[in-house]
This record gives sequence, C-alpha cells and structure tokens, in this order.
Amino acid sequence: MPQRRMSSRAVKVGLLGTLSMSLTACGGSHTATCVENRLLPGGGYRAVSDSYCSGSSSSNYRWYYGGNSSSSGIITGGSSLKPKKGSIKTKGGTTLRGGFGWSGGGGS
Repeated sequence: MPQRRMSSRAVKVGLLGTLSMSLTACGGSHTATCVENRLLPGGGYRAVSDSYCSGSSSSNYRWYYGGNSSSSGIITGGSSLKPKKGSIKTKGGTTLRGGFGWSGGGGS
C-alpha cells in the first residue's frame, strides 16, 4: 500500500501546534492574582485588587500564580511559587519582574 503524503499546509499546522506547546511548557505566559494571605475554609484564596500586592510590605497579601477563578473571586488550583520561566502578568495587565509570591516578611 503506498504511503499517503501530507500536504504542506497540514505539516505547517502540525509544526505550529508542536512549537506552541513547546513554548508553553518552557515558560510561556502566566497570570498572577493578588490574594489575601489566608486559606479559606473551603480551600482557595480570595482575590483582591493588585494594589494590595504592589509596593506593599504587608504580609496579609501575596501574588498567587495560575489557578482558576470562581465568579465569587475565589482562586483555587494555583501556586504561591513564582514560575521560573516565562512572562508573568497580573489580571490588571501589569508585567511582574523579580520578587516572590509572598509580599510580606519571613515565615516560621
């Protein structure tokens, strides 16, 4: 049985999909949400305005990366660990550089 050749368009689409998945795996784009530094009883963190995490030394708020947001503003499934690679933007569109997930002082 003769082998079927893929059209150049199919090859390009396949390569583009592979490239995009590779870039995402290597870093890609991440979303940071400013949250109250208090785990809620049902799990997750309450999202607040970016201004609480920007330039604040308060340990009551921190950046939380990724995750899912509910209609009530509860973020679940993300991490307080800053992604090592890729760009990070806040929900407000600001690009974050440097720093850690925690906006406050040391822990115990």
